[in-house]
Amino acid sequence: MDLHAMRHLPIKGTYNLRDLGGYSAGATTTLWRRILRSDGLHRLDEEGMAALIGEGVKVVIDLRNATELTHQPNPFSRNEAVRYHNISLFDTLAPTYRPDTDTLLDLYVQALRERQEAICTVLTLIAEAGDNVVLFHCTAGKDRTGIIAALLLANAGVDTASILEDYSLTGRLIEPLIDDILASALARGADIEKFRPLLACDPATMAATIAFIEKDYHSAADYLAAAGLRPDVIRRLRERLLGRP
Repeated sequence: MDLHAMRHLPIKGTYNLRDLGGYSAGATTTLWRRILRSDGLHRLDEEGMAALIGEGVKVVIDLRNATELTHQPNPFSRNEAVRYHNISLFDTLAPTYRPDTDTLLDLYVQALRERQEAICTVLTLIAEAGDNVVLFHCTAGKDRTGIIAALLLANAGVDTASILEDYSLTGRLIEPLIDDILASALARGADIEKFRPLLACDPATMAATIAFIEKDYHSAADYLAAAGLRPDVIRRLRERLLGRP
């Protein structure tokens, strides 16, 4: 069985749409069609939206900021078949490119420290989605989406190696998107040569992010508690991926 093939949903209008199911978590495995992660959904047409709804998606969480929404509106924001939420995960945070440093790691750690309220809002929406499939996404489905996915998987007991595998899958899947993302960044006034390294998907970046969480908070669950997430929400997030004991 090719779990990578099962994990990637090849729905027209998306490139990096994946299921968080099928990862080992101790004695059990994360459930399929509970939580999906994706790149931007602005390319979806009616058929693409219907396909996602057919997969059970009833809650869509858009992690992009207002500028991105203006340039690339989310079609689900006008679709009454789903509950659409926009939570700008990074908000005013922006990567500061510095040679010989892991710019993305700096950004991830900054978000974990400074955007805890937004992170808790996103995770609470996921926990309170009932039996519906939740889809969360950003532009490439790599950074903002990657942080949320890592917290969800780690909280469910998925080991670091599998979380790094999940993170690194983005690199291959977004290859057809690179030119489009660069053009969009250029239109917003970005320095392309400084922006290009931010499209990297080095598992070492996520490994260092997880190491930061473990060093400063001991575990993902402890980080979420310190960020203000209620114990019952942390438990329901775990149950969402693993089922009730």
